[in-house]
This record gives sequence, C-alpha cells and structure tokens, in this order.
Amino acid sequence: MQSKEKLFNIAKLSKSYPFYDEIMKRHKEAIINNQDIYIDPETEFTVLTAEFLLKRGYCCETGCRHCPYYTK
Repeated sequence: MQSKEKLFNIAKLSKSYPFYDEIMKRHKEAIINNQDIYIDPETEFTVLTAEFLLKRGYCCETGCRHCPYYTK
C-alpha cells in the first residue's frame, strides 16, 4: 500500500483549477482523519479520497478525482 504522504497529492486537477489549494487541503485532512470522503468546497458534493479508492482495490473507470489507478 502507498504511504499516506503519497496519497495526499493524487489528483487529476491542474494547479490552476479553481479551489485547487482548498480541495487538496480537504483531501489531505480527510486522509489524516481516516475519513473516506470530503466535501468539495465549490459544489458541496462528496468526493472519495485516494486512500479509500486504493483500499477498494480496483478502478471503476468513472474518472474519480483522486483515483490512485489513473495514469496520464
């Protein structure tokens, strides 16, 4: 399993994406607090963390924001 520090930075977002810093902060906090989701600051949708997706064990191919299986 990947270290939590590596999971913090998994995101399919450009650093210029609106709310990028807040999104990454919430993602990191959720992983640190052993939470599977966080609330998106713009849409208020729930977002799955990379840690949860990795524990699930497979890619569902729906384009999750923090998919640890996604490769560019």
